Amino acid sequence: MVRKNRLPIFPNDYLEEKAEEYDSSKWMERNQKRTTSLCIQYLFDDRLNVNGVTEINLGKSYLILDLGCGTGYSSEILIQNGFRVVAIDILYDMISKAREKKRTSDNFKELEFIQSDINNLPIRVNSIDHIISISSYNFIIHGLENYSEKVKLVNDTGKYLHNILKQYGRVVIEFYPKDDNELKMFNKSFVKNGFEGFMVKNDPNQKSGQTFLLLKKS
Repeated sequence: MVRKNRLPIFPNDYLEEKAEEYDSSKWMERNQKRTTSLCIQYLFDDRLNVNGVTEINLGKSYLILDLGCGTGYSSEILIQNGFRVVAIDILYDMISKAREKKRTSDNFKELEFIQSDINNLPIRVNSIDHIISISSYNFIIHGLENYSEKVKLVNDTGKYLHNILKQYGRVVIEFYPKDDNELKMFNKSFVKNGFEGFMVKNDPNQKSGQTFLLLKKS
């Protein structure tokens, strides 16, 4: 997630009154929903196909894992596009607002919200069709100062995501690595653990800021 003019501070910018501010911000809602729609387009990107053959079909009700769902903006767009969704967030202050939306709206019936650490998900092996994460993946290394600890954590996460995906599963991650070294660390964690794909940036020379990783299980 990104606030106007600055990156958020995790978890401070997502707790108590900050969570309320997030959920009531029309700018935030537009930004998150627009980004989610773009990630859905990337999910079906032809560049992930092999020799022109695609293993993913438009119109199919895939089961999507929404990593770092926040207050449910991304999950709502996924549901509106015909997907079934399991949505994960570690922060109670955020996901409780998403659960309230499910309770009061018919738009969230094909949706399950789970409060959980991204590195300890209650998900079965080979059970998820595809994964989308909006503006939250870089937060998995929050609180870690030692580089080797960060590398181990992102590698363990990449391996786990590979295990829970079905054959031909795809992953689209929109996140904000702080610099080129951090971006390479995340990217390597996927390559090392059985993913292939590419990244998308507004500026090819950009070393930090908004980045999209388009990946598939190989």
